[in-house]
Amino acid sequence: MAGQIVSYVRVSSVDQNTDRQTFDGVKVDKTFTDKCSGCTRNRPALNDMLGYVREGDTIICHSIDRLARNLADLLDLVQTLTGRGVCVRFMKEGLTFTGDESPMQTMILQVMGSFAQMERALIRERQREGQEQARAAGRNPGRKPKLSPEQIAELKTRVSANEPKAQIARDLGISRETLYSYLKH
Repeated sequence: MAGQIVSYVRVSSVDQNTDRQTFDGVKVDKTFTDKCSGCTRNRPALNDMLGYVREGDTIICHSIDRLARNLADLLDLVQTLTGRGVCVRFMKEGLTFTGDESPMQTMILQVMGSFAQMERALIRERQREGQEQARAAGRNPGRKPKLSPEQIAELKTRVSANEPKAQIARDLGISRETLYSYLKH
């Protein structure tokens, strides 16, 4: 019996769209999607997928950099998965790994993984430069706060009055996780 086709999709932030990561006519049985940086291996959907796949399954990714932005993580993931009998396929690069790779396939994976890691390092360097320029110009870099100081005071007052946190979050248009992060400060 053939295994399942499992896709792994990743974008770097919540507001990014996954639509460009297509699989051109491949029938996918299950998709795991992360909306977080690929520089870490600790990603919720990646961890779920690793626990889900079984021998005989095939994991497809749009491109190598969607699976990992770190060469060591990429090589370890591919080796671990193929060692468990799971096939790993990268659509954009046209590469498939089953554990029986030629030295040339392994080298191509290493080179492409090195480029993904270098690209991540360049992104971080540009971010750092932009933040430094913003600070030098008197601006505060980063995401704007979701709540105004008045809304934060209201949130804390309502929590102190034992109102349900879920209702407060809905009223303020924020997630409960955001509410709890405001309570920590």
